[in-house]
Amino acid sequence: AVDALKRRAGEIVDAFESGPEERAVFSSRDRAQLSQHALAESAGEVRCFFEEEAFDGDGRLVVDKAHAINKIGHALHDRDAALESYSRDPRLAAIAAELGVADPLLMQSMLIFKQPRIGGEVVWHQDASFLITEPQSVVGFWWALEDATVDNGCLWVATQRGPLRERYVRRGEGFVTEPLDATPWPSGSDIRPREVEAGTLIVFDGLLPHASAPNRSAKSRLAYSLHITSGRAAWS
Repeated sequence: AVDALKRRAGEIVDAFESGPEERAVFSSRDRAQLSQHALAESAGEVRCFFEEEAFDGDGRLVVDKAHAINKIGHALHDRDAALESYSRDPRLAAIAAELGVADPLLMQSMLIFKQPRIGGEVVWHQDASFLITEPQSVVGFWWALEDATVDNGCLWVATQRGPLRERYVRRGEGFVTEPLDATPWPSGSDIRPREVEAGTLIVFDGLLPHASAPNRSAKSRLAYSLHITSGRAAWS
């Protein structure tokens, strides 16, 4: 399954074409660089986003396209047959049931690359800031498709959940961050790395703070991520 998903990721990138005016960059560190129009459109599409360090000052790629993509999102589970089959595996529904998620709905999917040497930082965040239900119900499923280590940007997680610190919401044609709670992001003994081998699944609550460092190593860190919510909760 890991090999098949890696091949499909490569095929999507190979088929992706965009002119300079259509290049969408993804950055959690600097949201001013994020193409908000492309982000909104990707909710129902399969869209490639570039690493913020993939271009020079003149807008030219400094690496080949295969090593320039930050992630692909956010409707792979609905728009790509291979990934739809994998994403809707009955075993995932069984995990959701064990976690107590009532009437689970599959809301978002991402292939996250973390490219060698230019893979960008993902700052501390909580998934419930971006996939909003009342009450909070989002759960993340994160598969390592390649070994994830401290060197190549594995996940770092907090030792406990909540409170929800912010929400990222639509305003007109774009998005804004609404602060909710001033609790500092975790640090020191309150965080730990999750180094895992390819094929490992990490499951975590939407209120769990997590992050990942830049990848300055020569090894990529490809992952596939799904987010589910409860069908009994009100979707934003």
